[in-house]
Amino acid sequence: MKLDILAIGAHPDDVELGCGATIAKEISLGKKVGILDLTRGELGTRGSAEIRGIEATNAAKILNVSVRENLSFADGFFLNDKKHQLEIIKIIRKYKPTIVLCNAIDDRHIDHPKGSNVASDACFLSGLMKIETEFKGKNQEAWRPKQVYHYIQWKNITPDFVIDVTGFIETKLKAVKAYSSQFYNPNSNERSSPITSKNFLDSIEYRAQDLGRLIGTEHAEGFTTERYVAVKSFDNLI
Repeated sequence: MKLDILAIGAHPDDVELGCGATIAKEISLGKKVGILDLTRGELGTRGSAEIRGIEATNAAKILNVSVRENLSFADGFFLNDKKHQLEIIKIIRKYKPTIVLCNAIDDRHIDHPKGSNVASDACFLSGLMKIETEFKGKNQEAWRPKQVYHYIQWKNITPDFVIDVTGFIETKLKAVKAYSSQFYNPNSNERSSPITSKNFLDSIEYRAQDLGRLIGTEHAEGFTTERYVAVKSFDNLI
C-alpha cells in the first residue's frame, strides 16, 4: 500500500493530539494516511499497554486511517541509533509515504524529541540505496519522503506554517477521547498527571482556536519544517 502521509508518534495518542484534525481533513480529501506508533506507552501513569492498544485501534477507526502499526520500542528508553532507525526505515520503505509527520522537535516528554529525531533521521537514511532491508523475505527499495514535518505538542512552539482544520476539530476530539484511560475523568481513582487535567483536555480545542484566530479561521494546527515550504504564487496563501 502506498501512503500519501505517514504520521509517526512516540506513543499511542501523540499523533491524535498533535495532528489529528489535519489527518482527518487530508483523509476527507482522498489522501491515504497511516499511523506508526513507536512504543506501546507502557510507562504511562494511567492505563496499560494492552488498554492503550485497544484505544489506539478505536482512534484509528474514528480517523479512518488506512493502516496503524506499532514497533513496540521501549517506552522511555528507546534510542536514536542504527537498530531503531532500521525498524522505521522498513516501515517507510513498506508504505512509501510522500509526507511524514513526526513528533515535536522539543517537548516536555523526553520521548517526543527522541521520536522526532529518530523518525527524521530514518526518513533520510531510507533513501540510501546501500542500506539494505527486507520485508517478508524480499529486499526493499530505497525510498525517501519528499517532506518531513513536525507537529506541536505540549510546548507552545512557534509554527513555521499552519493548516486550516475548520470542521475537523470534533473528529480530532473524538479520536483523542478514545483514549479514555489517559485523559480527564472526574470519576477516576488513578493517579493524576499533567495530561489528566481538565485544562489539558480543554487546551486541545482552545489552542486550535487560537491558531485559527491568527489566520482568520475557526481552527488550525501548526507544524515546523526542516526545509522551506514553497508555494507557486500568493494565490496559494489564505
